[in-house]
Amino acid sequence: MFRTRLISGIIIAVSIAVFTYFGGIWLLALLMLASVRGMFELYRATGVLAEGKRIDLITGIAYFFCIAYFAALYITGQAMFTVVSATVFFLLVLLAAYVFTFPKYDAKQIAFTFFGFFYVGVMISFYYLTRSTEHGIFIVWLILAGSWLCDVFAYLTGMTLGRHKLAPVLSPKKSIEGSVGGIVLPALIALAYGYIISRYYDPGYPVAPVFAILTAAGAAASQIGDLSASAVKRNFGIKDYGELIPGHGGVLDRFDSLIFTAPIIYFIAVLLIGGSIK
Repeated sequence: MFRTRLISGIIIAVSIAVFTYFGGIWLLALLMLASVRGMFELYRATGVLAEGKRIDLITGIAYFFCIAYFAALYITGQAMFTVVSATVFFLLVLLAAYVFTFPKYDAKQIAFTFFGFFYVGVMISFYYLTRSTEHGIFIVWLILAGSWLCDVFAYLTGMTLGRHKLAPVLSPKKSIEGSVGGIVLPALIALAYGYIISRYYDPGYPVAPVFAILTAAGAAASQIGDLSASAVKRNFGIKDYGELIPGHGGVLDRFDSLIFTAPIIYFIAVLLIGGSIK
């Protein structure tokens, strides 16, 4: 199992790195596909989709709006306008489907359908939005540091120093010491990374401390993302969201922390570095 998980992890990491480096439509297409798959996993887990089904009216609307949303981000380049307008119009169409097919769907299904679109599609799109900013080629790696390096260092620190439980009911193995290690150690790596970047490129702001702050904030958010995904699984009595990635589970099992890290780093970067949100 460890070998399978390691190989899958390496393949995922290399793939993400390549698509992130090239950015643009390639990264957007990857995130769009991951979003649709993640939405499907969530809809299946929460009972929006009946057992054995992959699509119905309301989930079909959700998939369509997710694809249209990513396409609009690429075509218009208007980030916040697209986020808000896509969310509002999706809700209106979803509620119209709810009304005109009543009582085929209940309120819980409608709520989770909307939640899936925003939680998976909209939030993960901030990875693409970060990469698309002026200094995005340097900043976007901090999202991976804040999510995946946080996982690694939180685990290692917790195994060696963990004494106090972080969330004893939800995740008994996680510790406060591990949580701190998962924030501090990636931030120190980002500090060194920022120092190296500043030696060869001057973007006009103190790179090293800004990168450390961004990564620390992202790492803290990633732990909330991981725990919230676990809470949903506990509520619905499942171990994993899927089996797409050998040794890891589904898309949501692998990207649950990144979903939270991406928007946090995007918005804090805008506040610290400046510039306008398109």
